[in-house]
Amino acid sequence: MPTPPPTEIGGDKTPIRMLHDRVLVAVDSESGERRSSGGIVIPATAAMGSRRLQWCRVVAVGAHVRAVEAGDRVLFDPEDKAEVEVGGELYVVMRERDVHAVAADRLGDSQTGLYL
Repeated sequence: MPTPPPTEIGGDKTPIRMLHDRVLVAVDSESGERRSSGGIVIPATAAMGSRRLQWCRVVAVGAHVRAVEAGDRVLFDPEDKAEVEVGGELYVVMRERDVHAVAADRLGDSQTGLYL
């Protein structure tokens, strides 16, 4: 498997090459408030009763990552994250095994499109 080229990220477009099975993601920004299916506004300060998984966008992947590509959206547990700031932007570094699901157009109709 060829080594992926470095990805330019951050405000200063710093080239970064992820190693081994590491995945670099940008967490989807939430507006703070959420709206329930019934239309009730839930403020950002409301505590969730259980752990809540979070969606993010893959920015770069290591050479040994098999199921995820840059540009995919993945689901992960925000409690188990290692944050890093690059060029004033916040990213999360994780192992491929910490990804719970993958959502991408490239998966097409031949597969479910979401690995759970």
